[in-house]
Amino acid sequence: MTLPPRAEVVVIGGGVVGASAAFHLAEAGADVLLLERDELAAGSTSKAAGGVRAQFSDPVNIELGLRSLRSFEDFARRPGGEIDLKQHGYLFLLSDAEDVAAFERGVRLQNEFGVPSRMLTVREACELSPYVVEDGLLAAAFSPTDGHCTPEAVVQGYAAGARRHGAVIERHCEVTGIEVSGGEITSVRTDRGSTATSTVVCAAGAWSAAVGRMAGVELPVRPLRRQILVTEPVPGLPPKMPFTIDFSTSFYFHDEGPGLLIGMSDPDQEYGFELGTDDSWLPRLSEALLARAPALSEVGVAHRWAGLYEVTPDHNALIGESPEVGRFLYATGFSGHGFLQGPAVGEVVRDLVLGREPVVDVAGLDARRFDGAAIRPEHNRV
Repeated sequence: MTLPPRAEVVVIGGGVVGASAAFHLAEAGADVLLLERDELAAGSTSKAAGGVRAQFSDPVNIELGLRSLRSFEDFARRPGGEIDLKQHGYLFLLSDAEDVAAFERGVRLQNEFGVPSRMLTVREACELSPYVVEDGLLAAAFSPTDGHCTPEAVVQGYAAGARRHGAVIERHCEVTGIEVSGGEITSVRTDRGSTATSTVVCAAGAWSAAVGRMAGVELPVRPLRRQILVTEPVPGLPPKMPFTIDFSTSFYFHDEGPGLLIGMSDPDQEYGFELGTDDSWLPRLSEALLARAPALSEVGVAHRWAGLYEVTPDHNALIGESPEVGRFLYATGFSGHGFLQGPAVGEVVRDLVLGREPVVDVAGLDARRFDGAAIRPEHNRV
């Protein structure tokens, strides 16, 4: 299919951030072309654990998470579609005194923004998540409006909404170059031809650094593999068990159909685009599972997969516009938080493209923060 000869805005990347940006821009009346080299959501979004939350330590992340939660709650109306949202809460299990103090500060800050999070006793935490054993735990943090939903359904909902508002979405169309003249974008090249444009939004996730280089823009994003497994059916699975995270180990689980989705970070994982699954992380996962939720150790594995985090040096997103190349905007580097922040980030991108005051002040997420300025790493990352 022939590409449009011209588009007001070209969005590169068909994951949740790109689809959300396309929807919000098209809804606002912009002429939008979204380019995805594979299927929509085929990159990191389809591999996400699906968690949605506002329990963060940084005010910007709290605002993005909370605004996105409200959008997920309203998704059936706007843009439309069933996303299987389950708001059973997020439960952070804490076994380190410094982490307890940090989460207590975080809860106070979250409450200032209207997040209904609170600290729990160990007994209260184990009642909410009955597979958890108390050994070594000091406290927990919980917010009842957090939860999880289906990433692919969110992307498809935004894509359908964008199309209804006139956006053109092209799949299996790989971007091969971005033409820049005099510091201004003139066109985007693909393996199916070129489209003239003055504005590009890079929402390419783990592949954003390569897209940035096409325009002469450096984006400090590196890919890092994370592996996930889904268990066989678990008899007597609690109907409203929260998304449970053992914070000290990063071991987490939540219900996934009749079984559980289980994941954990691997500190030995090297940066790169490796997407195959292997057993390198399983001994560490087994150790954490036996220590924190031993009853799950006998449950069989149904299937597993790997996806890519798009990691920045401080584990916070990159959102802004290049000062060197006019109208090259970026929304990437979410370090595992892209899916849950996608709705609000789409609104922010819309505002930045259209010259409006953003619905959330993301000035602190500009890529230039790494040029000698103080950075503030997100504490509540998984």
